[in-house]
Amino acid sequence: MIDNSIFENKKAAYLTLGCKLNFAETSAIGKQLSRVGVRKAREGEVAEICVINTCSVTELADKKCRQAVRKMIKENPGAYIVVTGCYAQLKPEDISEIEGVDIVLGSEQKLDVVAYLDELKKKDKGVIHTTKTSSIKSFVPSCSQDDRTRYFLKVQDGCDYFCSFCTIPFARGRSRNGTIESMVKQAEEVAARGGKEIVLTGVNIGDFGKTTGETFFDLVQALDNVEGIERFRISSIEPNLLTDEIIEFVANSKRFAPHFHIPLQSGSDAVLKLMRRRYDTALFRHKVEMIKSILPDAFIGVDVIVGTRGETDEYFEETRTFLESLDFSQLHVFTYSERPNTQALKIDYEVDPRTKHARCKTLLDLSDRKLDTFYKSQKGTARKVLFEHTEHDNMMYGFTENYVKVETPFDETKANEVKRITLGDFNKLKTALIEA
Repeated sequence: MIDNSIFENKKAAYLTLGCKLNFAETSAIGKQLSRVGVRKAREGEVAEICVINTCSVTELADKKCRQAVRKMIKENPGAYIVVTGCYAQLKPEDISEIEGVDIVLGSEQKLDVVAYLDELKKKDKGVIHTTKTSSIKSFVPSCSQDDRTRYFLKVQDGCDYFCSFCTIPFARGRSRNGTIESMVKQAEEVAARGGKEIVLTGVNIGDFGKTTGETFFDLVQALDNVEGIERFRISSIEPNLLTDEIIEFVANSKRFAPHFHIPLQSGSDAVLKLMRRRYDTALFRHKVEMIKSILPDAFIGVDVIVGTRGETDEYFEETRTFLESLDFSQLHVFTYSERPNTQALKIDYEVDPRTKHARCKTLLDLSDRKLDTFYKSQKGTARKVLFEHTEHDNMMYGFTENYVKVETPFDETKANEVKRITLGDFNKLKTALIEA
C-alpha cells in the first residue's frame, strides 16, 4: 500500500489529447491526485508528476502522442511520467520504450491512478499496467470544466459497434454507463458551482443505459429538470440512436440546445456497408430533415471520413452529391488512416494520399459554403449568448444556443452570464458581431 504522505505538496502537470471525453477523465484523475495532496503546477513551474492522457483515433494522433510525451519529459526534468488513454491501451510497449516514461496505464487502470504510482520512484523503463479489452468493465464518472465556461459530463463509455475502420472498442471496451441518478447529481453539483452549460460526452452516448436498464431519452428528460443549468448540449450521437422522440423533446425542452452533431462518415450506402455502419443515407436524411422541420435554426454538425478503403471515385461522388443536398451547418472532415487489427484492412481497394487530400479539400470547401449559408440565415435574429471568461485582444467570446460564435469588447461582468442579443454581420473568422 502506498504511503499517501509522499504526494503532499507535489506539483502535477496534465496534458490531454483527443476527445472531450478524455478531458473529462483527466479532470477525474486530477481530482484523485488532489485528494492525496497533489496540486496542479502553475504556469512556469516544473512539475514532479506528469500525466499525459493519449488518443489513438488515427496514425497522426499516435505520432502526436509520442511527441507530446517527449515534450513533457523535456520540460519537466526528473518528473514521474504517467501515460494513459487509448494509445496507452492499444500500444503500451511503444510508450514504455520512450526514455523517461515511468508507468503506462490502460483504460481500466487510469481512473485509479494513485494505486499505481509506486512511491513515485523513477524507472529505467516504463512499467505497463493494462488489461485485455474484455476485462475493461468499470465506469468511473467524470466531469471537467474547459478553460472557458462549459462543463463536460461523461455519461457513457465504450462501444459495441465495431465499425470496420475503428479501434475505439479495443481501446475502451464494451458500452457501459452510470445511473441517471448519478448523472443528475453531478449536474446539480455543476449548477451549485455556478456552471451554466454542460456538454454530454461519451464514446457512443446514444447507447446510454446498457448497464442500468435505462435509456438516453430517460437521461435527457431527467437532466432537463436540473435547476440552475441554462443549457445542455448533446455531443456526437449516432443517427440510428438519435430517435425522433429525442428530436421532438429537444424542440420543446427547457434546457437542451438546438445543436446536433451527427456522424455520417459516408454519403454512399455501399461504403456505409463496408464501414459496418448501422444506418443508410435514407435514415440520415430523415433525421436532418426532421430537425430542420421543427427546429429550423438548429445547428447541425456532420462527421465524414474521406479516402476509406473501398471508396472509389464513384462512391465519393455519391457522398459529395448527398452532402450537397442536405441542410446541415458544418462538416468535420477526417482523412482515413489505417488502424492495425481493423476489418477495413481486408478491403482491397485503397485510395492514394493525393486523392485523399483532394477529396478532403472538396468537402472542406463545401463545409465553408454551408456554414456561410447558415450564418447568413442567422443575421438579425435574437439569441441568448453565454459569454466566456477568456480575453483575446480586448475581446470576449461566447456561443448562442444554436452554436453561433459571438464576439464583443471584453467586459468581465459578462463572463459566465447569459445575455440576449441580436446577431449582426459576420467577420472572416466566422464570428458574429452584436447588432447595435
